[in-house]
Amino acid sequence: MELAYIPSPSRGVIHLGPIPLRGYAFCIIIGVFVAVWLGNRRWVARGGRAGTVADIAVWAVPFGLIGGRLYHVITDYELYFSEGRDWVDAFKIWEGGLGIWGAIALGAVGAWIGCRRRGIPLPAYADAVAPGIALAQALGRWGNWFNQELYGRRTDVPWALEITSSTDGRVPGLYHPTFLYESLWCIGVALLVIWADRRFKMGHGRAFALYVAAYCAGRFWVEYMRVDDAHHILGLRLNNWTALLVFLLAVVYIVVSAKKRPGREAVVEPGAADDDSGAASAGKKAESDAATTEDEKTSEADDEAKPESEVKPESDAADDEARSEAEDAKEPRDEAESARKG
Repeated sequence: MELAYIPSPSRGVIHLGPIPLRGYAFCIIIGVFVAVWLGNRRWVARGGRAGTVADIAVWAVPFGLIGGRLYHVITDYELYFSEGRDWVDAFKIWEGGLGIWGAIALGAVGAWIGCRRRGIPLPAYADAVAPGIALAQALGRWGNWFNQELYGRRTDVPWALEITSSTDGRVPGLYHPTFLYESLWCIGVALLVIWADRRFKMGHGRAFALYVAAYCAGRFWVEYMRVDDAHHILGLRLNNWTALLVFLLAVVYIVVSAKKRPGREAVVEPGAADDDSGAASAGKKAESDAATTEDEKTSEADDEAKPESEVKPESDAADDEARSEAEDAKEPRDEAESARKG
């Protein structure tokens, strides 16, 4: 009898009336929201406009989902097109099956389209969203837990994963929770990229390349532990070869980019700085107008507060003016009288 293990959900979907609520889909959706939220914070900190990351994600996310599904269907085509299989199942994305390699590749195409429409350099955008993508993967892997899939070899460690389903060739038992290993690794990758970007001011796509290289390093050993069916080349699973190749490409990009384009972009979104300056000027003008209005109010209040002795009534002011005019008229008459007598 095992003393401890991670239980699998008895089911991965809950029906709210006729509407199915699937754990796998929820994990993907939450991951997308986290990626956009963190990406937006990093983008604004780099000098971009708030909301730009979400606008471009409208292009990147659908492309990424299509790319991830295509990669899975192509590399595991026998699950959908072999004898006894229904090819319509290839469209049932909620049942699991997204390849991160295809998701990143086609998602980058969608992001490029969105960036091009906004006049934004794709490498700068990729640097901003890189840690968020890693966190989205960390959350998305829990969708595999709901579907009881992508587990490792049998084990008796206290954190073993209990598989209870026997469908699609599964054998109930205790296995390494590779979904959990990869989830924790992705969290570490996100923290690494955030730290390295702050420490070394990485730009021109190097923060994104660091994310890719770090993820591939972890994916290689996690993939090596998995026991689900997969294509093998020279004794290694296809995804192991993919991780190794992409890792090398990412490292080469970091080295070459650092030599050709050191530092980071001075401007990541044209016009964003002007918007900030305009907003600051408007704020200063509003403060100045408010101060002027306050001074006027203060002056009026001071006048009202003066004692009655300092404020001449209007009737007294009129009498003073009349006396002054009479004196001015009397002076010529006195001069004329003096001349006549002389």
